[in-house]
Amino acid sequence: MIRDEEILNRVDKEKLPRHVAIIMDGNGRWASYRGLLRSAGHSAGMKTLKKILTVAVNLNLEALTVYAFSTENWKRPHAEVDFLLKLFSEYLEKEKLEMHEKNVRLRFLGRVEEFSAGIQNQIREATQLMKNNTGVKFNIAANYGGQDEILRAAQKLAQDVATGKISPAQITASTFEDALDTCGLPPVDLLIRTSGDIRISNFLLWQSAYAELFFTNTQWPEFSPEEFVDALIDFSHRERKFGGVKS
Repeated sequence: MIRDEEILNRVDKEKLPRHVAIIMDGNGRWASYRGLLRSAGHSAGMKTLKKILTVAVNLNLEALTVYAFSTENWKRPHAEVDFLLKLFSEYLEKEKLEMHEKNVRLRFLGRVEEFSAGIQNQIREATQLMKNNTGVKFNIAANYGGQDEILRAAQKLAQDVATGKISPAQITASTFEDALDTCGLPPVDLLIRTSGDIRISNFLLWQSAYAELFFTNTQWPEFSPEEFVDALIDFSHRERKFGGVKS
């Protein structure tokens, strides 16, 4: 096993992405391949998330956003949804103090108001606890969909126009970004998806317009700090032109 400091020393700290987003895919498949219940895969995935967040903290990444629960995940079997929500609740309760000690600033994206009152209270307590922290901005997308986020932003701006707060001409890319759940965060530089599917599945559509994409066949429970660093190194070697040409 490579020691933590050896993993981190492989990275050029001057070429890190500011904002990394991760689609944590493959928990269910990981469990099925092993003859386990899908719930075992989700539990294993939570352990992986803790490891990856620790790397982000140690590298002083500016922002890390993970796709925890999509607006489409409600379509899954009730037992699995109930387990996911229970696991989500347990994760918050168990990890919030350690995240706070690591100076993590926690934030949630999506329609969190549609969760149970108990989970909403946990979200408020955890974000309040960490609101003044200055370390990694750790964003959990929960009951989140990229198209839904864009629609909600459009509706907000339309309401502002209707009430005379702003004029249509004042709707710019900047004001639109301010209406998104990610207001104040930098654009996504690197989007990682595990488990082999090559798509972004309605995740951070606006924010990832010029993101570098990194796909791996590794299922999320087996996604290691070493492979996370590999993705960061891969990013550092890419030429980013943002629609322009090399000077």
